Amino acid sequence: MSSPVAGSVHRKIHGRLVIATHNAGKLREMRELLAPFGIEANSAAELGLDEPEETGTTFAANARLKAQAATTRTGLPAFADDSGLSVEALGGEPGIYSARWAGPDRNFTRAMELVEAKMRALDAVVPARRTAHFVSALCVAWPDGHVEEFAAAVAGQLVWPPRGDQGFGYDPMFLPDGLDKTFGEMTSEAKHGLPPRGRGLSHRARAFIKLAEACL
Repeated sequence: MSSPVAGSVHRKIHGRLVIATHNAGKLREMRELLAPFGIEANSAAELGLDEPEETGTTFAANARLKAQAATTRTGLPAFADDSGLSVEALGGEPGIYSARWAGPDRNFTRAMELVEAKMRALDAVVPARRTAHFVSALCVAWPDGHVEEFAAAVAGQLVWPPRGDQGFGYDPMFLPDGLDKTFGEMTSEAKHGLPPRGRGLSHRARAFIKLAEACL
């Protein structure tokens, strides 16, 4: 998905960019994705920006909200991601509330335990009932109101117990379709390395490839 505010020509990103996140794991991945393009980026946390309340009802709406808040505060283009885990047996939960399930201290061990407890309460223990997908919505916003938006997903299933200490969030319990390692067991290059060196496997990498083709 791409939706510039006006016209059909994508706008290119030049110079400094604000990465509108306070999530250290997400910031690391976004910086690694931007690095090959020589984009100078500071995070919202580094710039002392407050985290806006995520009042959107979709990933795209929350990504746009965060990007627009950062560009308004700084006068610089801002890049935001809203992403999460959607579990089919749970009706798409935790979805846009993925971070909130981890609580204010962002305890994703507890969040994964909560997902697993809800799955077991539904007797969702066989692989066919444990399907899930990660979603990433990316937005770049400019001070004049122009936005560019992109989204992608990656399908898989949930495993228990969690495996691996790489990545962040729900990565240790997510096994992408067709692979034998969870996101938590993969190196950053394996998870979100971009072609030609990597496969652009993760949801965030897939969305970023669309963004890079249009705006970088």
